Amino acid sequence: MQPSLLVLAAGMGSRYGGLKQIDLVGPAGETVLDYAVFDAVRSGFKRVVFVIREEFAELFKTQVAAKYAGLIAVDYVFQSLAALPAGFSTPAGREKPWGTGHAVWCARAVLDGNFAVINADDFYGADSFAQLGKFLAAPARAATGYDPMSGHRPPPPILAEFAMVGFRLDRTLSEHGAVSRGVCTLQQGQLRGIVEQTGIFASEVGAGKKYSGEETVSMNCWGFTPALLAGLDVQFREFLKEKGAELKSEFYLPAAVAGMVARAEAKVRVLPTTSTWFGVTYREDKPRVQAAIADLLARGLYPARLF
Repeated sequence: MQPSLLVLAAGMGSRYGGLKQIDLVGPAGETVLDYAVFDAVRSGFKRVVFVIREEFAELFKTQVAAKYAGLIAVDYVFQSLAALPAGFSTPAGREKPWGTGHAVWCARAVLDGNFAVINADDFYGADSFAQLGKFLAAPARAATGYDPMSGHRPPPPILAEFAMVGFRLDRTLSEHGAVSRGVCTLQQGQLRGIVEQTGIFASEVGAGKKYSGEETVSMNCWGFTPALLAGLDVQFREFLKEKGAELKSEFYLPAAVAGMVARAEAKVRVLPTTSTWFGVTYREDKPRVQAAIADLLARGLYPARLF
């Protein structure tokens, strides 16, 4: 079954100074998101689901998603402060939704099969989508290690298997300010843990510095089966019980996935990719993104006009 692409597009771009999801960076007026959808289509994805905030829904639909008509099926989900499990409420004074894990949780009702998750303002590259499309089309099943003929021991639970496209830290930085990255621990190509590191400056990365630059980081480029949703729901409820009264706490998707790994509920294959990541965290990043896209076009990797 062809997978869906879930795009996290509810951020308001506070550091960027505007709604960066609809900022134009391509030569024919393309957004970074347009390149992601283009790559997803040619990698076999059947549908794109946008997680957005209701207050800019019409702007997003008319200026971004309208161009995908006839190319790929499009759905929308709203992320809001009030979207919470029964029995929980939003604390007075909180202004922003609950983070990337919450965004995926908000979309659970429309995810009817395998799906990828990406950020709307990150460029992941064609190979990243090709790797995810291949993985999601035929996800591996974990062996149970159980001999049904012996009858001596019960089968252990079958682990859900997910995927993450990993990028080198030193290739995901901004020259114009700090970034937050999920720094990963790997073992034989499998994800063992993720620690969210905030306030990483380019000056802190390199030989002899706080970060070597070779660390694998999560850029929210994931492949999931529906098994994610049950684990996400459990952890979101636990998060709300512990931190729901805090005004700025966030339920991060990478932390939720790492939690499922730690609980032996899932394993995550880290997919190698030849793609280069780039993004627009700050407005000053835009010229670099435009230059990177121009280089890809000059090398014939994308057409001069996507749609």
